[in-house]
Amino acid sequence: MMYEILTPISKELEQLIDTLPQHSLGKTMAIHKQNAFPDLENVQLALITVNENRGSSGTTNQVGFDTFRKNFYQLFPGNWTKKMVDLGTIHAGETIQDTYVAIKMLVTDLLKQRIVPIVLGGSQDLTYGLYRGYDAMEQNVNLVCIDNKIDVVNDVENPSENFMTHIIMDTPANLYNFSVLGYQTYFNSQEEIDLIDKMYFEAYRLGELITDIKIAEPVLRDADIVSLDIHAIKSADLGFFSEFFPNGFDGREICALARYAGLSDRVSSFGVFNIDNISEKSLLITQILWYFVEGFNFRMNEYPYISKSSYMKYIVPLEEQELIFFKSDVSERWWIEINSLVDANRKVLFPCSYDDYKQSLQNIVPERWWRANKKLLG
Repeated sequence: MMYEILTPISKELEQLIDTLPQHSLGKTMAIHKQNAFPDLENVQLALITVNENRGSSGTTNQVGFDTFRKNFYQLFPGNWTKKMVDLGTIHAGETIQDTYVAIKMLVTDLLKQRIVPIVLGGSQDLTYGLYRGYDAMEQNVNLVCIDNKIDVVNDVENPSENFMTHIIMDTPANLYNFSVLGYQTYFNSQEEIDLIDKMYFEAYRLGELITDIKIAEPVLRDADIVSLDIHAIKSADLGFFSEFFPNGFDGREICALARYAGLSDRVSSFGVFNIDNISEKSLLITQILWYFVEGFNFRMNEYPYISKSSYMKYIVPLEEQELIFFKSDVSERWWIEINSLVDANRKVLFPCSYDDYKQSLQNIVPERWWRANKKLLG
């Protein structure tokens, strides 16, 4: 049984749970305890921690998650109806590739059961294991990384530093779109920024997002995998740092992004990575996860897209074409019509924002629509 690779929580945590209030997460969610694996029937969310950080440190230093769980279990759920489980910890394999395979196997099985894996791990290259978990699903994958670096390089000598190169180049090639939220220009070469542009991927600078965090919502709405590198967060808001990052998202902004990811009907896996000193950083991380789960519990079920009769249609004539927008009567979110990737004669709805619609009224083609169409045309 593949779930045998998961280690249950410690005896100390089990004793802590006995002391928690009745309605806390530790008492209301199913947890992998000693000699008791949780039933996955009717489960929608599964928490997994991965004790692996060789991708960032090159060593097998242990990443302890007990303090994170202690803080997470003490939180109280909102008005939640979705069932969540804590499946425990994957320990580092003999090689880092073994860890990737373990993550891949678990993610594939959970996805087939329509369970969203929430993965906490050491180095962000574990995103590669998440991505490979979609191989058996035979679908195109949209990946969003919340990161201060773009992580796309032009060589593959060091997989720990350029996991995105492997995601882009390795077969089977499932990646359709890649987006970076919150990159900081001084951490990225101009060659990387130009490469993202040439491939019609998306990269959003930190400055434009903290000016208007809502820019990120349509990007996250169109994602399958969301991978968060905690180095995208200001060190002061994390409360501890082995490396000091004076700039980044603050606690409120990163929790808003997590909630957007949870609200997305399409997001089917969520990861938080580059965790080393987990005991000090765990309080903000628990809140990030809480907001993701909160968003998940309030999904609108608008993907796959419901009947167009549930949308208000807006037609904007431009000089050479017309743009067709739809606004949901349920969530008031916006979509724009583009050609289908599978059938050129069929139209699909592509997530956008109200600002995209307002731009089009000024005869400006929305950049996300332009990139999507360029990609379709090859």
